[in-house]
Amino acid sequence: MTFVQLIECKTSRLDEMNRLMDQWVEQTRGKRTATHSVVAQDRADASHVVEIVEFPSYEEAMRNSGLPETGRIFQEMVALCEETPTFTDLDVVRDEQLNAATARRFFEQAPGQGAAPPFNDVFIEDYHDHDPANVQDVIGLDALRREVEVWRGGFDFSFTIEDQIAQGDRVCTRWSWQGHHKGDFLGIPSTGKDVTMTGTTVYRCTPDGKLAEGWWQYDRLGLMQQLGALDPLEL
Repeated sequence: MTFVQLIECKTSRLDEMNRLMDQWVEQTRGKRTATHSVVAQDRADASHVVEIVEFPSYEEAMRNSGLPETGRIFQEMVALCEETPTFTDLDVVRDEQLNAATARRFFEQAPGQGAAPPFNDVFIEDYHDHDPANVQDVIGLDALRREVEVWRGGFDFSFTIEDQIAQGDRVCTRWSWQGHHKGDFLGIPSTGKDVTMTGTTVYRCTPDGKLAEGWWQYDRLGLMQQLGALDPLEL
């Protein structure tokens, strides 16, 4: 179970504390077990500083606390504080990355038959899509829906999310795609073939969690070959 530790202190020497944390990171390289650390300053009280440290588990946090470097840095940290820091130990019971959840929602909603869904809860109205397989970028929610309908008309398909990484306002999804060629697709009549491909999509998200821009990389050439649209000698 993921474990989070909140460390709160009062200090007017934040710059010195940041330098101290840099030293700790350097001294514990290859040994520390923390996976994520955030230092925040209270807007209402600049002397109130909170550090949020994430660990894979409580046991890993205890291993981290037991490092000699951690003990030394903590004593130096106390010297920079106006009062003794307080610790709050938390077991994470829910961890939802909202941007990643929005990206997953598109891969779940895109498959289907007929008209594409509104996607109003997924994309902004002037969404910008970069697909190297298209002559021009797809810009706008209406244009995106038409693009999805092209794929719906040609295939019964589904996505499988293999990996997903979210950082800042970006979400990267590595996916695999399975389709049954049932109708015309870019001038290729139905072949009745079952086809597959893999790809990666990176989305830029707005502060409210919607998708604003996307970049696609996938095996379109391999798909065309499976459909019989390309001679293997041409590849």
